[in-house]
Formats: sequence, C-alpha cells, structure tokens
Amino acid sequence: MNRIDRTGVRLLTVRHVTEYSYREPVGLGEHRMMFRPRESLDLRLIRTELDISPRPASLRWLHDVFDNSVAVATFDVATAELRFDSTVTIEHRETKLPDYVLDDRARNYPFSYSEDDRPDLAGGLTRRYATPAVDAWAARFVDARREIETLPLLHAMTFAIREAFDYERRLQKGVQTPAETLERGRGSCRDFALLMIEAVRSLGFAARFVSGYIFVPETDPDDTVGGGATHAWLQVYLPGAGWIDFDPTNSIVGNRNLIRVAVAWDSRQVLPLWGTYVGSASAFERMDVAVSVVESDQHDPAGAEPVGQPA
Repeated sequence: MNRIDRTGVRLLTVRHVTEYSYREPVGLGEHRMMFRPRESLDLRLIRTELDISPRPASLRWLHDVFDNSVAVATFDVATAELRFDSTVTIEHRETKLPDYVLDDRARNYPFSYSEDDRPDLAGGLTRRYATPAVDAWAARFVDARREIETLPLLHAMTFAIREAFDYERRLQKGVQTPAETLERGRGSCRDFALLMIEAVRSLGFAARFVSGYIFVPETDPDDTVGGGATHAWLQVYLPGAGWIDFDPTNSIVGNRNLIRVAVAWDSRQVLPLWGTYVGSASAFERMDVAVSVVESDQHDPAGAEPVGQPA
C-alpha cells in the first residue's frame, strides 16, 4: 500500500526505545528527554505516547530556550533496569524539489544579515570550534575573486561531505571536533553536522544543530544512512527562505525524510536523553537504543494520548 499522496504527505510513526542496565540496583536522578517532534508548517503531531519503567514519581513538560519540548522525570525507587519507550505519529509534508526564494541581497555570496536579524542570529554565527583546518576546508567552496550563488555553494558543501567522508554509526556520547573529523575522514551524522556548521559559520552563515529522526524508504534503503537511531543534521538561515535543512550525511537539502525534534546552537544542547544515577561507577552495564520510523495506516495507535496531553 502506498501511503504517500500527490501532495507529498506521509503519516509516519516513530518508536524510540532506550534501555539502561545496571549490575546492581541504583538510585535514579532526574532524567530529561527530547523525543517529541517540533510542529511546523511541514510537520503535524497526531498522537504521542511515552512509557517509562520504573514509573517515575513525577513527569513534567517544559519548553527550553529554543522552544524545544522537554520531558523531565524524577524517580523515588532503586532499580537495575531503566526503560524509556516513546511512540509518536506525525503527518509529514515533504517538499519534493525545494526551490527556495531568497532575498535579492542573499542570492549571491558573500552577503550580510540585516541589522534587525543579526542580534537574533548571534548564537548561530558564533564559532565554537574554530581551527585553521576547518577554515581552509570551507574556503575550497568559495572564490574570493568573485560572487557565487549562495544555494549552490551550500549544496556543494553538503554533497562533498557525503562523497569525501565515511559514515560510521556511533552510540557513544559526545561528538568529534570538526578538526578530528577532517583528520579521520570519517564520522557519525553528529560529526558531519558539526563540521558543516563550523564550516558555514567560518564563511559568515548562521547555522544551528538539529536532532531528530530520519525515515528510510523501502525503495532506497542502501542510499540513506542514519536509520535505526536518532539522526542529526543542520539548518542554515537564509534571508527570504528562513531556516533551511541540510543533511550532509545523506546529501539532503530540504526536509525530505527528516523529522525535527530539537534545534540549538550546539549539539550539547539537544541530547535526546540524559540523566544521572546514584551508585558506583562500575554499576553501569550498558545502554541499548532502538529507533524505528515506519509509514502508518490511518488509525490511532492503541493506548496513545492525544497531542497536548502527553502520557
């Protein structure tokens, strides 16, 4: 059954399960989750469900400084296993061939952001991993002797990362620095997103990190990487078009197959799940993460709560 219609609307269900195992019962500190996708012009939440075991003593929701949805759980029991199971169903409207209309002043590079925009974009313009190696790599995509078109420049950088670097899935915490990615010639989606963010910032573009999920269609499973786990990419702000998605891991420009959950100036601000436990350092045994994104039928997931009333 083909569940995508002529307008490019898909109904997708995302299930994200994270399990922690400990060698002995431990106390649990506060845990924060970013599982709930960001509603926008191209994404609408249909149903949500969040199951946590052991059951938290309290669960509350808030919006952080970037307006991301964050669930905060506290616990009053000791346990040797901790499990988070999030299921969301969304309506995703895909832009097949995005033709972004830029302001006249932004069509060619270099350009400057307006005095009105610059204060709000300051966090996206600030370099956090500035190194000569990154600057030199970014400079390959521009010609100091002449103006070049803005979008083709960003397209070229997006495609170059996919072509020149090897992808590796890595579940460990943390992100490589852009210089480490350049040196190793390989990395995860987080590493590639951070490299391109730092590269475009070196050229004067405002960029932000995006954490979310990616849908891998059955028609091209070998051409899309990053499925089975959370995914990461970036957005660049271009006057006239706003925030535009660039996924250097898969050479995607636009929102094709991308499900945004959280945005921030740096990857450390959009961890999908983080928390603490009270016990010995040797008590931690392992963490298992499984993510599935599938096309859904037109029905409500059993047991789910309506959007706006998180379970």
